[in-house]
Amino acid sequence: MASSASLSPSLPSTPCSARLHLRINTRISSTPLSLAVPLRKSWALKCSASSASTGKWEWKFQEKHINVYYEEHEGESSAPTKSILMMPTISDVSTVEEWRSVAQDIVMQEGDINWRATIVDWPGLGYSDRPMIDYNADVMEDFLVKLMNSSDGPLSRSDDIVIFGGGHAATIAVRAAVKGLVKPSAIAAVAPTWAGPLPIVFGRGSDMESRYGLLRGTLRAPAVGWMMYNILVSNEKAILSQYTSHVYADPENSRYALTKQKGARYVPAAFLTGLLDPVKSREEFLKLFSQLDGRVPVMVVSTLSAPKRSKAEMDALKGAKGVSKFVEVPGALLPQEEYPAMVAQKLYQFLQENFEQKD
Repeated sequence: MASSASLSPSLPSTPCSARLHLRINTRISSTPLSLAVPLRKSWALKCSASSASTGKWEWKFQEKHINVYYEEHEGESSAPTKSILMMPTISDVSTVEEWRSVAQDIVMQEGDINWRATIVDWPGLGYSDRPMIDYNADVMEDFLVKLMNSSDGPLSRSDDIVIFGGGHAATIAVRAAVKGLVKPSAIAAVAPTWAGPLPIVFGRGSDMESRYGLLRGTLRAPAVGWMMYNILVSNEKAILSQYTSHVYADPENSRYALTKQKGARYVPAAFLTGLLDPVKSREEFLKLFSQLDGRVPVMVVSTLSAPKRSKAEMDALKGAKGVSKFVEVPGALLPQEEYPAMVAQKLYQFLQENFEQKD
C-alpha cells in the first residue's frame, strides 16, 4: 500500500511563477542543483500555487515486496483534477528528478483542469528498491500495469490517466495500452526508444545474443559482477563518456552516484543487453503505435541531438499511423531534464488541445 517515504530526495520549493529550470548536475552527486530565470510570456500563462509530497508504494512480484518511490505534484486551483503519470527514461541514472521541473511547470498553470503529476521510479532504479530480479520488458510492463490499476497505489484516486514516458518507458506504456492492460486517456512519448544500447549498435544476430547473455550473466554474478559493473559501467569516466556522447546534449549534466547503490547493476545489465526492449524491430515499433490509431491521442517528442540510430527510430514516427502529433525539441535522450521548460510547454499544449475547453 502507499505509505510515507522515510528516506527520499528533498523536493525544492518553487514559487508561483512559471520559470525556466536549468538543471546542472554535479558528477559526484545524485541531487541536481536548480537555477531559474523568467520564461517567455508565450508560455508563462496564469499561474497558481502547487504542493508536492513523496511516498512509497509496495509492488508485489514473485513473492517479493518491493518499495517503489514516487512524488506527487498538484496544483491548488478549484478546477476539476486530472492526473498525469510521468515515467522516467530507463537508464543507469534513471530517477524521478528528470521529470520534476516539467511536473512543477505544468501543475502550476491555471486552466480548466487542475493537473496532478505523479512521478514514479522504476523498480531497480532511482530511489526504489533494487532487488535481484530477472528484469525484462514483461516485468516492467507488469509493474506499470499494477501501478496504474492498484486500488491502494498513488493513482487510485484517478479515473483516467495521461501517461508521459521517456525512452523505453514510453514504448512499454504504448505496448501495455495496445494490449488493453492500461487505458490511458492520452500518451506523450518523449524521445521514445525500443532498442537497448548494445542491440541498437550491434544488432540481434544469434552470435550477438549469445554474447549479450554472457555479459548479462557476468554483470549479475556475485562479487565478479559488481567488479565488472564498476569497471565497465559505474566508474565516473565511463558514465561521463557514455552520457555526454548520447544521453545529454550538455556535457555538464552527467551524474553517476546512483550507479553506486546496492543492487544498481541488475536493471542496467538487462537494459544494456536488450532484455528490456519492448519490441525487436522498427516494423514492430511502428505497428505498436499504429494500433492506437483512433483509440487514444499520442504525441511524440523527438530531439535534435539524439544519437543517429535512436533519432532515426524517433523520426520514423513522424506522420506514422497512430501518432496524432509530432514535435521536436533540443536535447538528446533526456530532454525533459535538460530542457524542462520547452518540454513542459509542448506537453501542456498537448494537454490543452485534448482536454481543455476550446475558446
